[in-house]
Amino acid sequence: MMQSLRARLLAWLLMPVGVFMFVTGVMSYDAARETAGLLQDNALLASARIIGEDVEWEDGALIARIPPAALEMFESPYQDQVFYRIVKGRARLLGGNPELALPEEATPNPVFYDTSLNGQPVRAVAYERELYDSGATEPVTVVVGKTQASYRAMLENLWRPQLIRQGLMLALVVALALLGLTFELRPLIRLKDDVADRDALQLEPVRIERLPSELRPVVDAINQCIARLKLHATTQRKFIADAAHQLRTPLALLGAQIQCARPCGQCGPMLTDALAGIRRSSGKMTEMTNQLLLLAQAESSPPDRTPVKVDLAAVVSCVLEELVAAAQRRQIDIGAELSGAAYVAGSATLLMALVSNLVDNAIRYTHEGGRVTATCREEDQDVVLEVIDNGPGIPAEARGHVFERFYRGATDAEGTGLGLSIVREVAHSHGGTVALRPDAEQVGLVVTVRLPKWRD
Repeated sequence: MMQSLRARLLAWLLMPVGVFMFVTGVMSYDAARETAGLLQDNALLASARIIGEDVEWEDGALIARIPPAALEMFESPYQDQVFYRIVKGRARLLGGNPELALPEEATPNPVFYDTSLNGQPVRAVAYERELYDSGATEPVTVVVGKTQASYRAMLENLWRPQLIRQGLMLALVVALALLGLTFELRPLIRLKDDVADRDALQLEPVRIERLPSELRPVVDAINQCIARLKLHATTQRKFIADAAHQLRTPLALLGAQIQCARPCGQCGPMLTDALAGIRRSSGKMTEMTNQLLLLAQAESSPPDRTPVKVDLAAVVSCVLEELVAAAQRRQIDIGAELSGAAYVAGSATLLMALVSNLVDNAIRYTHEGGRVTATCREEDQDVVLEVIDNGPGIPAEARGHVFERFYRGATDAEGTGLGLSIVREVAHSHGGTVALRPDAEQVGLVVTVRLPKWRD
């Protein structure tokens, strides 16, 4: 079954054209056959009349003389055989081939008929003439026939050019129909590409400008579906953000209460260990809540927001200052390579979260005594941020999963599994990309973020 719309439309267009070509072909064949038959019959009748004119009375007897012109008119390259027969009444042979059949009935008008001679089909004409002599009247019948080679050749010469012309016309119709369908279906292809090339979170309506009227109801239906999905996604993100925001206050109170309970001198070792465990769990919950808030903020950041000029190099410096204490606790050499200001358009808060998550992840997963370096530079029309570490890196088969929420490639370091998801969402919301690769020595990890450069 054909699934291509273009093929189905082409079939519906060619069906009436094909029927028309078939009907006209049959009609052309009939016309060619009629023309060839008429020319053949006229030649036969003309030959019979020439022969009949030369049958005369001579000394009271009928004499038939065959003039050469009567048979020369049938000369052709197809070497047809010509037969004739002259009879007095319907019995006495005056000349010719006695095996050439006469028509079933004698009539005063010429009679054309088909017969056979020596196993070959023959077209023949019978022409009757009345001869008068001394008051006597004798009917003389002249029959002339010939084989069909020249007739078939004439039919082919008359019909074949028309068949070739109709075939060429059909090919031209097919080519023009394909060309027209290709041009007219381009809006449908563009609509397909517009929908297929969208990011999963790009829930903007499809533009209907310059679309054919037949496609607009389809686009309207797609836009209605997108609007419902956008409302549903917005509601979900708002719920997550509200829930995370509401959790921050009780978690902060819980942390404060745990902090107050720790100095209690009457606490035994078991209670002290329990309070320490509660404190660690509370810290993880607080970190998870903050990460969820950042992720919800990154996902809900509108792509058409008013751009703000942000110096990404300054953001990197600020983040490194905040995380230098965490790096020193693990004896990690942390540094930056900055080549001056690097301005991008975006949100300073979200870009701070992007850099912070990258550097924090590098510190968490790099072994003690390792090295973490952040670089920021301009390349052509982009600002490139790289965070490089000499830790264990990420296996090639796991690099496609590390951007999934709550995915953790290693369990020996604490984390929420949301850091790289936040990095990707922030980069995408700023029109950028994120890529992972090992360094030149095939050790550690290099995370590269490309963001469009600020354009004045």
